Amino acid sequence: MPISCENATHVHEDGNPATSTLMFAAGVVGNLLALGILGVHRREKRAQTSPFCVLVTGLAVTDLLGTCVLSPVVFVSYAQQSSILALGSKPLCHLFAFAMTFFSLTSMIILFSMALERCLALSHPYVYAQHAWGNRLRKVAIPFSYVLGALLCALPFVGVGEHKQYCPGTWCFIRMTVPGDREDGTLAFSLLYASLTGLLILAIVICNTSVTASLCHMRKGQKARRGSFRRGGNRSWFLGTGEEELEHLIFLALMTIIFMVCSVPLTLRAFLGALNKDDNESADLLAFRFSAHNPILDPWIFIIFRGSVFRKLRSFMCSTWAHTTKPVTITSFLEPSSPGLTSRQPEL
Repeated sequence: MPISCENATHVHEDGNPATSTLMFAAGVVGNLLALGILGVHRREKRAQTSPFCVLVTGLAVTDLLGTCVLSPVVFVSYAQQSSILALGSKPLCHLFAFAMTFFSLTSMIILFSMALERCLALSHPYVYAQHAWGNRLRKVAIPFSYVLGALLCALPFVGVGEHKQYCPGTWCFIRMTVPGDREDGTLAFSLLYASLTGLLILAIVICNTSVTASLCHMRKGQKARRGSFRRGGNRSWFLGTGEEELEHLIFLALMTIIFMVCSVPLTLRAFLGALNKDDNESADLLAFRFSAHNPILDPWIFIIFRGSVFRKLRSFMCSTWAHTTKPVTITSFLEPSSPGLTSRQPEL
Protein backbone atom coordinates (compact mmCIF):
# COMPACT_ATOMS: atom_id res chain seq x y z
CA MET A 1 0.00 0.00 0.00
CA PRO A 2 1.46 3.43 -0.96
CA ILE A 3 2.75 5.50 1.94
CA SER A 4 0.90 8.77 2.58
CA CYS A 5 2.28 11.69 4.55
CA GLU A 6 -0.81 13.87 4.21
CA ASN A 7 -1.50 13.97 7.96
CA ALA A 8 1.96 12.99 9.22
CA THR A 9 3.48 14.99 12.05
CA HIS A 10 7.03 13.61 11.74
CA VAL A 11 9.46 13.63 8.83
CA HIS A 12 9.43 10.30 7.02
CA GLU A 13 12.65 8.29 7.10
CA ASP A 14 13.10 8.71 3.32
CA GLY A 15 13.96 12.39 3.82
CA ASN A 16 17.56 13.48 3.16
CA PRO A 17 18.60 16.83 4.69
CA ALA A 18 22.04 16.68 3.04
CA THR A 19 20.46 16.78 -0.43
CA SER A 20 18.30 19.77 0.51
CA THR A 21 21.32 21.61 1.94
CA LEU A 22 23.43 21.06 -1.19
CA MET A 23 20.58 22.16 -3.46
CA PHE A 24 20.03 25.30 -1.37
CA ALA A 25 23.72 26.22 -1.43
CA ALA A 26 24.04 25.62 -5.18
CA GLY A 27 20.90 27.64 -5.90
CA VAL A 28 21.85 30.63 -3.75
CA VAL A 29 25.49 30.77 -4.89
CA GLY A 30 24.57 30.31 -8.56
CA ASN A 31 21.89 32.99 -8.60
CA LEU A 32 24.00 35.48 -6.62
CA LEU A 33 26.90 34.95 -9.05
CA ALA A 34 24.57 35.38 -12.02
CA LEU A 35 23.17 38.63 -10.58
CA GLY A 36 26.69 39.86 -9.86
CA ILE A 37 27.81 39.14 -13.43
CA LEU A 38 24.76 40.93 -14.82
CA GLY A 39 25.43 43.96 -12.61
CA VAL A 40 29.08 44.18 -13.64
CA HIS A 41 28.18 43.75 -17.31
CA ARG A 42 25.61 46.55 -17.09
CA ARG A 43 28.09 48.96 -15.48
CA GLU A 44 30.74 48.12 -18.08
CA LYS A 45 28.42 48.74 -21.02
CA ARG A 46 26.84 51.89 -19.53
CA ALA A 47 23.97 51.52 -21.97
CA GLN A 48 20.27 50.77 -21.85
CA THR A 49 19.72 47.25 -20.60
CA SER A 50 18.44 44.88 -23.28
CA PRO A 51 15.15 42.99 -22.87
CA PHE A 52 17.03 39.70 -22.63
CA CYS A 53 19.18 41.01 -19.78
CA VAL A 54 16.09 42.27 -17.94
CA LEU A 55 14.42 38.87 -18.27
CA VAL A 56 17.54 36.98 -17.18
CA THR A 57 17.81 39.25 -14.14
CA GLY A 58 14.13 38.73 -13.34
CA LEU A 59 14.54 34.97 -13.60
CA ALA A 60 17.59 34.97 -11.32
CA VAL A 61 15.81 37.14 -8.72
CA THR A 62 12.71 34.94 -8.85
CA ASP A 63 14.73 31.73 -8.47
CA LEU A 64 16.72 33.24 -5.61
CA LEU A 65 13.58 34.42 -3.81
CA GLY A 66 11.94 31.02 -4.24
CA THR A 67 14.98 29.24 -2.82
CA CYS A 68 15.30 31.61 0.15
CA VAL A 69 11.57 31.50 0.99
CA LEU A 70 11.05 27.73 0.78
CA SER A 71 14.34 26.24 1.98
CA PRO A 72 14.33 27.60 5.57
CA VAL A 73 11.01 25.84 6.26
CA VAL A 74 12.51 22.58 4.99
CA PHE A 75 15.62 23.03 7.16
CA VAL A 76 13.57 23.68 10.31
CA SER A 77 11.42 20.67 9.51
CA TYR A 78 14.46 18.41 9.24
CA ALA A 79 16.14 19.94 12.30
CA GLN A 80 13.10 19.27 14.51
CA GLN A 81 12.06 16.09 12.69
CA SER A 82 8.59 17.59 12.48
CA SER A 83 6.47 17.83 9.37
CA ILE A 84 5.17 21.14 8.04
CA LEU A 85 1.76 20.40 9.58
CA ALA A 86 3.38 19.86 12.96
CA LEU A 87 5.36 23.10 12.67
CA GLY A 88 2.54 25.43 11.69
CA SER A 89 -0.59 23.40 11.05
CA LYS A 90 -2.65 23.95 7.88
CA PRO A 91 -1.85 27.67 7.36
CA LEU A 92 1.89 26.99 6.99
CA CYS A 93 1.18 24.16 4.55
CA HIS A 94 -1.08 26.45 2.50
CA LEU A 95 1.54 29.21 2.42
CA PHE A 96 4.31 26.78 1.49
CA ALA A 97 2.23 25.28 -1.34
CA PHE A 98 1.29 28.75 -2.59
CA ALA A 99 4.94 29.87 -2.59
CA MET A 100 6.06 26.70 -4.34
CA THR A 101 3.45 26.88 -7.09
CA PHE A 102 3.86 30.65 -7.44
CA PHE A 103 7.64 30.68 -7.89
CA SER A 104 7.54 27.64 -10.15
CA LEU A 105 4.85 29.08 -12.42
CA THR A 106 6.33 32.59 -12.43
CA SER A 107 9.77 31.27 -13.40
CA MET A 108 8.18 29.26 -16.17
CA ILE A 109 6.36 32.32 -17.55
CA ILE A 110 9.59 34.34 -17.47
CA LEU A 111 11.38 31.51 -19.30
CA PHE A 112 8.63 31.60 -21.91
CA SER A 113 9.11 35.37 -22.23
CA MET A 114 12.83 34.80 -22.80
CA ALA A 115 12.10 32.17 -25.44
CA LEU A 116 9.55 34.44 -27.13
CA GLU A 117 11.98 37.37 -27.14
CA ARG A 118 14.71 35.24 -28.74
CA CYS A 119 12.25 33.83 -31.26
CA LEU A 120 11.05 37.28 -32.35
CA ALA A 121 14.54 38.82 -32.35
CA LEU A 122 16.21 36.04 -34.35
CA SER A 123 13.43 34.50 -36.43
CA HIS A 124 11.33 37.62 -37.12
CA PRO A 125 13.73 40.59 -36.77
CA TYR A 126 11.67 43.02 -38.85
CA VAL A 127 8.48 42.39 -36.87
CA TYR A 128 10.54 42.60 -33.67
CA ALA A 129 11.96 45.99 -34.62
CA GLN A 130 8.84 47.46 -36.23
CA HIS A 131 6.54 46.78 -33.29
CA ALA A 132 9.18 47.39 -30.59
CA TRP A 133 8.58 44.00 -29.01
CA GLY A 134 11.82 44.29 -27.09
CA ASN A 135 10.70 47.38 -25.19
CA ARG A 136 7.26 45.86 -24.57
CA LEU A 137 8.70 42.70 -23.08
CA ARG A 138 11.20 44.70 -21.06
CA LYS A 139 8.40 46.65 -19.37
CA VAL A 140 5.57 44.15 -18.92
CA ALA A 141 6.93 40.58 -18.96
CA ILE A 142 8.06 40.31 -15.34
CA PRO A 143 5.14 42.24 -13.73
CA PHE A 144 2.71 40.23 -15.84
CA SER A 145 4.40 36.96 -14.77
CA TYR A 146 4.10 37.86 -11.09
CA VAL A 147 0.49 39.04 -11.29
CA LEU A 148 -0.70 36.04 -13.32
CA GLY A 149 1.20 33.61 -11.11
CA ALA A 150 -0.22 35.14 -7.92
CA LEU A 151 -3.81 35.14 -9.20
CA LEU A 152 -3.76 31.55 -10.39
CA CYS A 153 -1.90 30.13 -7.39
CA ALA A 154 -4.23 31.92 -4.94
CA LEU A 155 -7.31 30.07 -6.23
CA PRO A 156 -7.15 27.38 -3.49
CA PHE A 157 -7.61 30.14 -0.90
CA VAL A 158 -11.05 30.87 -2.38
CA GLY A 159 -12.14 27.23 -2.57
CA VAL A 160 -10.91 26.29 -6.06
CA GLY A 161 -8.40 23.51 -5.49
CA GLU A 162 -6.64 22.24 -2.38
CA HIS A 163 -3.17 21.92 -0.94
CA LYS A 164 -1.72 18.75 0.53
CA GLN A 165 1.37 17.72 2.50
CA TYR A 166 3.57 15.22 0.65
CA CYS A 167 6.27 12.80 1.78
CA PRO A 168 8.62 13.03 3.53
CA GLY A 169 6.54 15.73 5.23
CA THR A 170 8.79 18.64 4.27
CA TRP A 171 6.79 20.08 1.36
CA CYS A 172 3.24 20.91 0.39
CA PHE A 173 1.80 21.25 -3.08
CA ILE A 174 -1.45 21.14 -5.03
CA ARG A 175 -3.58 18.10 -4.24
CA MET A 176 -3.06 16.09 -7.42
CA THR A 177 -5.29 13.10 -6.56
CA VAL A 178 -8.95 13.40 -5.57
CA PRO A 179 -11.04 10.56 -4.09
CA GLY A 180 -13.75 9.30 -6.40
CA ASP A 181 -16.61 10.49 -4.19
CA ARG A 182 -15.39 14.10 -4.19
CA GLU A 183 -17.16 16.60 -6.43
CA ASP A 184 -15.50 20.01 -6.15
CA GLY A 185 -12.96 22.26 -7.87
CA THR A 186 -9.92 20.31 -6.68
CA LEU A 187 -9.62 18.22 -9.82
CA ALA A 188 -10.31 21.21 -12.08
CA PHE A 189 -7.56 23.29 -10.46
CA SER A 190 -5.04 20.45 -10.64
CA LEU A 191 -5.80 19.97 -14.35
CA LEU A 192 -5.68 23.73 -14.94
CA TYR A 193 -2.23 24.04 -13.37
CA ALA A 194 -0.91 20.96 -15.19
CA SER A 195 -2.39 22.12 -18.52
CA LEU A 196 -0.91 25.62 -18.17
CA THR A 197 2.55 24.33 -17.33
CA GLY A 198 2.30 21.81 -20.16
CA LEU A 199 1.37 24.55 -22.64
CA LEU A 200 4.22 26.73 -21.43
CA ILE A 201 6.68 23.86 -21.85
CA LEU A 202 5.40 23.22 -25.38
CA ALA A 203 5.56 26.94 -26.27
CA ILE A 204 9.14 27.23 -24.98
CA VAL A 205 10.22 24.20 -27.00
CA ILE A 206 8.54 25.58 -30.14
CA CYS A 207 10.17 29.01 -29.73
CA ASN A 208 13.63 27.56 -29.10
CA THR A 209 13.24 25.15 -32.01
CA SER A 210 12.34 28.06 -34.27
CA VAL A 211 15.41 29.97 -33.13
CA THR A 212 17.61 26.92 -33.67
CA ALA A 213 16.23 26.47 -37.19
CA SER A 214 16.87 30.16 -37.95
CA LEU A 215 20.45 29.94 -36.71
CA CYS A 216 21.06 26.79 -38.77
CA HIS A 217 19.69 28.54 -41.85
CA MET A 218 21.92 31.56 -41.20
CA ARG A 219 24.97 29.34 -40.72
CA LYS A 220 24.23 27.56 -43.98
CA GLY A 221 24.04 30.84 -45.89
CA GLN A 222 27.20 32.21 -44.31
CA LYS A 223 29.07 28.97 -44.93
CA ALA A 224 28.04 29.05 -48.59
CA ARG A 225 29.26 32.64 -48.92
CA ARG A 226 32.55 31.81 -47.27
CA GLY A 227 32.95 28.78 -49.52
CA SER A 228 33.65 30.98 -52.54
CA PHE A 229 36.66 32.45 -50.72
CA ARG A 230 37.77 29.52 -48.60
CA ARG A 231 38.17 25.82 -49.31
CA GLY A 232 38.53 22.87 -47.07
CA GLY A 233 35.69 23.89 -45.03
CA ASN A 234 35.16 21.86 -41.85
CA ARG A 235 37.16 24.46 -39.97
CA SER A 236 34.89 27.23 -41.18
CA TRP A 237 32.35 25.94 -38.68
CA PHE A 238 34.70 26.92 -35.88
CA LEU A 239 35.85 30.23 -37.30
CA GLY A 240 34.29 33.65 -37.79
CA THR A 241 30.57 34.07 -37.38
CA GLY A 242 29.98 30.30 -37.45
CA GLU A 243 31.56 30.14 -34.02
CA GLU A 244 28.88 32.40 -32.53
CA GLU A 245 26.15 30.41 -34.26
CA LEU A 246 27.48 27.22 -32.69
CA GLU A 247 27.49 28.87 -29.27
CA HIS A 248 23.86 29.93 -29.67
CA LEU A 249 22.82 26.46 -30.82
CA ILE A 250 24.51 24.73 -27.87
CA PHE A 251 23.07 27.22 -25.38
CA LEU A 252 19.51 26.84 -26.69
CA ALA A 253 19.76 23.05 -26.87
CA LEU A 254 20.97 22.78 -23.27
CA MET A 255 18.37 25.20 -21.93
CA THR A 256 15.55 23.36 -23.72
CA ILE A 257 16.69 19.88 -22.68
CA ILE A 258 17.27 20.80 -19.02
CA PHE A 259 13.99 22.69 -18.81
CA MET A 260 12.05 19.72 -20.20
CA VAL A 261 13.80 17.16 -17.99
CA CYS A 262 13.12 19.24 -14.86
CA SER A 263 9.56 20.33 -15.63
CA VAL A 264 7.86 17.46 -17.42
CA PRO A 265 7.85 14.87 -14.55
CA LEU A 266 5.81 17.01 -12.13
CA THR A 267 3.41 18.02 -14.90
CA LEU A 268 2.88 14.36 -15.81
CA ARG A 269 2.33 13.45 -12.16
CA ALA A 270 -0.38 16.12 -11.94
CA PHE A 271 -2.14 14.73 -15.02
CA LEU A 272 -1.84 11.11 -13.82
CA GLY A 273 -3.08 11.97 -10.35
CA ALA A 274 -6.08 13.89 -11.67
CA LEU A 275 -7.11 11.48 -14.42
CA ASN A 276 -6.02 8.04 -13.17
CA LYS A 277 -6.16 8.59 -9.38
CA ASP A 278 -2.49 7.55 -9.22
CA ASP A 279 -1.67 8.38 -5.59
CA ASN A 280 2.04 7.47 -5.47
CA GLU A 281 3.82 9.93 -3.20
CA SER A 282 7.24 8.37 -3.86
CA ALA A 283 6.83 9.22 -7.54
CA ASP A 284 5.53 12.68 -6.56
CA LEU A 285 8.65 13.29 -4.45
CA LEU A 286 10.93 12.23 -7.31
CA ALA A 287 9.10 14.57 -9.71
CA PHE A 288 9.34 17.41 -7.19
CA ARG A 289 13.10 16.91 -6.87
CA PHE A 290 13.45 17.07 -10.65
CA SER A 291 11.48 20.34 -10.65
CA ALA A 292 13.58 21.76 -7.81
CA HIS A 293 16.76 21.38 -9.90
CA ASN A 294 15.60 23.84 -12.56
CA PRO A 295 16.21 27.09 -10.59
CA ILE A 296 19.55 25.62 -9.50
CA LEU A 297 20.79 24.76 -12.98
CA ASP A 298 19.54 27.91 -14.74
CA PRO A 299 22.11 30.33 -13.28
CA TRP A 300 24.99 27.90 -13.69
CA ILE A 301 24.23 27.49 -17.39
CA PHE A 302 24.26 31.26 -17.68
CA ILE A 303 27.59 31.48 -15.80
CA ILE A 304 29.25 28.74 -17.86
CA PHE A 305 28.17 30.37 -21.11
CA ARG A 306 29.82 33.65 -20.22
CA GLY A 307 32.65 34.33 -22.67
CA SER A 308 35.63 33.90 -20.32
CA VAL A 309 34.57 30.53 -18.93
CA PHE A 310 33.12 29.09 -22.12
CA ARG A 311 36.14 30.30 -24.13
CA LYS A 312 38.53 28.27 -21.97
CA LEU A 313 36.26 25.22 -22.08
CA ARG A 314 35.89 25.32 -25.85
CA SER A 315 39.59 26.00 -26.38
CA PHE A 316 40.43 22.96 -24.27
CA MET A 317 37.91 20.80 -26.15
CA CYS A 318 39.13 21.97 -29.55
CA SER A 319 42.80 21.45 -28.68
CA THR A 320 42.05 17.99 -27.31
CA TRP A 321 39.58 16.64 -29.86
CA ALA A 322 39.80 18.80 -32.99
CA HIS A 323 43.58 19.52 -32.81
CA THR A 324 43.11 22.97 -34.29
CA THR A 325 46.23 24.92 -35.12
CA LYS A 326 44.77 28.31 -34.24
CA PRO A 327 43.23 29.35 -30.92
CA VAL A 328 39.47 29.54 -30.97
CA THR A 329 37.91 32.87 -30.07
CA ILE A 330 34.38 32.66 -28.83
CA THR A 331 32.09 35.58 -28.28
CA SER A 332 29.81 35.26 -25.32
CA PHE A 333 26.13 34.54 -25.75
CA LEU A 334 25.49 37.83 -24.04
CA GLU A 335 28.14 39.87 -25.89
CA PRO A 336 27.43 41.98 -28.99
CA SER A 337 26.66 39.87 -32.02
CA SER A 338 28.72 39.43 -35.15
CA PRO A 339 27.76 41.37 -38.29
CA GLY A 340 25.59 38.50 -39.44
CA LEU A 341 23.56 38.58 -36.24
CA THR A 342 23.69 42.24 -35.20
CA SER A 343 20.24 43.06 -36.48
CA ARG A 344 18.71 40.06 -34.80
CA GLN A 345 20.40 39.61 -31.42
CA PRO A 346 20.04 42.61 -29.09
CA GLU A 347 22.99 43.65 -26.97
CA LEU A 348 22.63 43.55 -23.20
